[in-house]
Formats: sequence, structure tokens, C-alpha cells
Amino acid sequence: MTVDVFDPLGAAADPALPTIGLALDPARAQRKLRHLVRLTGPGGVARLRAIRVTRHKPGRRCVIEYDVDVERADAPDERVTLVGKVRFGRYGNAGYRLLSAFWESGFDSECADRISVPEPIGTVATFRMWLQRKVPGICATEVLAGPDGVGLARQVAEAAHKIHRIRIPPSESHAMEDELRILSECLARVAAAEPRYAGRLRSLLAGCERLAAATPRSAPIGIHRDFYADQVIVDGSHLYLIDFDLYCEGEAALDIGNFIGHITEYGLRKLGRPDALADRERALEDRFVELAGESVRPAVRTYATLTLARHVYLSTTFPERRPFTRALLELCEERLAAGRLHVGSRRCA
Repeated sequence: MTVDVFDPLGAAADPALPTIGLALDPARAQRKLRHLVRLTGPGGVARLRAIRVTRHKPGRRCVIEYDVDVERADAPDERVTLVGKVRFGRYGNAGYRLLSAFWESGFDSECADRISVPEPIGTVATFRMWLQRKVPGICATEVLAGPDGVGLARQVAEAAHKIHRIRIPPSESHAMEDELRILSECLARVAAAEPRYAGRLRSLLAGCERLAAATPRSAPIGIHRDFYADQVIVDGSHLYLIDFDLYCEGEAALDIGNFIGHITEYGLRKLGRPDALADRERALEDRFVELAGESVRPAVRTYATLTLARHVYLSTTFPERRPFTRALLELCEERLAAGRLHVGSRRCA
């Protein structure tokens, strides 16, 4: 059978990820995927049909999809797409173990609350890759802006809380100080590229640091850390959470604040107003506070502001987002100023 190979991003030529070329070789891939027991069962076989590179960040990571026909000895044949992940400096075992831990802790496809992760399938040592089954559905970004967006926002809060209460031990940590350090590095890059904003960017960073210093902290737990709408796949009433590459120990509020910050940026960029989806943001925050306690609300709002500030930098890294750099900077300045006035009025009272 002829196997079609699609590498529109030129990932096979990445010198920092030399195993990609191996993973895109049909003969090698067929040999490695043929007998993945978790997929095929005993005596079954997987026959490769197509290979596609879907994401590639040069020198850092790559995502490859494999279309396979699965022939089992004791079940009907099935056509499946596997998602393989390769990361610089990793061998795939840690990613597979982490996803397996979630799957076995109540995030499997048959769980009662319908909040799942993709099924882990296995690793391929030669490719330094781990594999998961591709899940059905569409990105939550599309649904949040629709008529069911408020309901979805509440379900997303429940999904984040489920991650946090499972308490799978992380191997790394990420504190508020790390968030500020990354923000400082990002804003410095913007200042170097856009000197006209340098003074305002320094003030923005100082304002974020003051905000963080005034925010009550909570005990760190296992968090997604890259939690936003693209990491949630919606299939009817079923949610699938993906991309746990940054899973670490941190404050639970970071996940929700990050998600809200992304919603605000999307509203500004795609819908013309930063408050275009404000009811979704409120539903997400309020439902999470119901589950985690009122004490987390200030930190959720702080992390949302820090996420928006980071988007000032992110807007400069995508040509289509560059027109929004100034608007994002102004929005952050307005929010920090409003926060100072609110605190001042409380003290005067």
C-alpha cells in the first residue's frame, strides 16, 4: 500500500530534531506502529496509510499524525489517527507516563463527567516519540463565541478543577515569580524591537509586579499551565483536554487566569472589543470560585492581567496580530490603572 507523506513545514530538515526524518519514513514508521498492543490488542496489526506533520516549532517540538487501519483478531476493523509528539531533549517516556496517569485517574473516555484526555497508545524509542489517539471534536475557541459559550465556560472551569484535585505529582514547578520573569523577558524583546514603547513597557512591567506583590498566594498543586481554549476539544457534551507538556506545580488560579486572558485577547482581535465575551469570562471565573473557594478570585484576576501583558509580546510574533500590539498595551495600562484606583478608594473608605 502506498503511504502518503505530507511535510509542508519542512520538519524533516530540522537538525535539532533528527528523529523527525525517521518518523516520516513510511517503511520505518510501519514497522514501529504495526504491533502497538494497546491499539491492536493481541494478534492484531496496524497498517499505515498516511503521515502528516501538523505542527513544528523548529528546534523545539513537532507533532506528526499517522492514519492507520487497525485489524484486530477479536473486534471489528477500525480506522484510527494517532498523534505522535517529539520534543527536543525528551525521549517520549515522560509524556506518555503523564498522560497515562491522567487516563487512569478518571480522565478516560468513559468517565461519568465526560472530561477526558486522549487515550495514550505507546512510545517509539527510535523516534523519541510518544503516541496518543486523536480525539473527535472541535476547538473550544469556536464554541465559546457561540450561543453555548457560557455553558461551555462553566464546564471548562470544572475541567480545570478536576485537573487540580487529581494531584498527579509534577516534576517541575512554576511560581508567580517565574511568570513575572518570563513577562520581563518578553517585554524586553518588544522594547528592543519597538523602542517607541520602551518607557510604557517598563511601566507595564512595574505595574504587573506591584499587582502580583499585592495578590494573596495559594498552596501550589498540579496545574496544566498552558490552559486556554485551543487546549480543549469539544465533542458535544464531552471535553477532551490536550497538551500537558507544561504540566507542573503551581497556583490553580494560573490556569483560569490564563484562560480568561486568552478569551479577552480573542475578543479584542477577532470580535473588535476586549469585553465581547465578558459573560463567558465571568461564568468561567465564578464557577471556578464556586469549586475552589472565594480566596482564589484575586489571583485569577491577577494571572488574567499578566496573561494579557504577555500577549503584548505575542502580538509581535505573528504578522496578523501586529496591528493589535498598541491596543493590547493600552488595555493592560487601563486595567492596572483601574486596579490602583480601586485599591485606593477602598483604603480611603
